[in-house]
Amino acid sequence: MNQSHTFRILLAEDEDAMRSYLARALENAGYDVVAVDRGTAAIPHLETEHFDLLLSDIVMPEMDGIELAQKCNELSPHTKVMFITGFAAVTLKASREQPQAKVLSKPFHLRDLVLEVERIFDDQAQATL
Repeated sequence: MNQSHTFRILLAEDEDAMRSYLARALENAGYDVVAVDRGTAAIPHLETEHFDLLLSDIVMPEMDGIELAQKCNELSPHTKVMFITGFAAVTLKASREQPQAKVLSKPFHLRDLVLEVERIFDDQAQATL
């Protein structure tokens, strides 16, 4: 797929190992990734930079992923949202409160994550044609 720009992803994940693992996988897939360790740390980035996708864990300290997604919708309405979580009950809440957001449940293969991200960007590209 010929892309005119590199897609930018803001990754919010409070678990260090998971965050670096996901960031590396997405960078290896050709994305530009900014990784933060909590929702509150993501806000300044959303206020000052352009992101194509917010990839957020749902359960985080200070501000959960659903609150972050709501803030993202206000600050950067064009940014797509995708959640990652290990909690089934939280998936239901996310689906209810952010119905347009994709939810990927842990554990998942990095290949699945990359495919879901590609699908989001493919859909976005189709919408702009």
